[in-house]
Amino acid sequence: MRNRKAISYLLLFGSILLFAGILLAQQSAPDRALIVNGKDAGMVVQMGGHAYVDVETVAQFTNGSVTLEPTRIVLNFPAQGTSAAPAAAPAASAAPPPPSGLSRSFASLAIAELAEMREWRGAVGTILTYGIPASGTWPQDYRDRVQANLAQVGLAVSTDADQQAMQLLENEYSNLSAWADNVVSTRQSLNATKTVSPDVMQSDPSLAKVSNCSRFLSSMLLSGAFGDDQSCH
Repeated sequence: MRNRKAISYLLLFGSILLFAGILLAQQSAPDRALIVNGKDAGMVVQMGGHAYVDVETVAQFTNGSVTLEPTRIVLNFPAQGTSAAPAAAPAASAAPPPPSGLSRSFASLAIAELAEMREWRGAVGTILTYGIPASGTWPQDYRDRVQANLAQVGLAVSTDADQQAMQLLENEYSNLSAWADNVVSTRQSLNATKTVSPDVMQSDPSLAKVSNCSRFLSSMLLSGAFGDDQSCH
């Protein structure tokens, strides 16, 4: 009888030791490394059959934030669909697009230059219509003034549209200059008293081309957008 009781106590004591050993083995299991997307994210602690990881590590790899308070730990994750601040930084620092269209400074100077060209054209047209002798230096004075102003307009070019419009303005100057030279040389070779047909201005194709280009350029410069017209070529 006593032997049976002793055996029972031995079995009970052995069971207690076995359970304690298992529990101790679970509590003392070695920590494991946590790998997130191929990167080391710290260690995982195993206790009571469960795995535990540091909340700050979770916040770091989810772009969240963790706040430690006296009675609680607050973990916040970014709303779905929003981007982190560093990703938005390149867009904020992007360079502004280059200006397009005619610049205001260029258009203003070009309009003034067209007015000078019309004045030159009108003075030359007067000697053609009324048969006035082309004497003195005034034809060359007009040319020099218009040419000098054209160079100033060229300095104001700042956009691609300005550059294209400048080419048309130079074409207008070349066409006007050629027409004026022809009229002045023709009058100088004729008797100043020789009569001229009243419609000579209206029937002159070179003058018509210069006049049409002048009107087109004025309209284009006022609009602020580049355009092209065959009369300016």
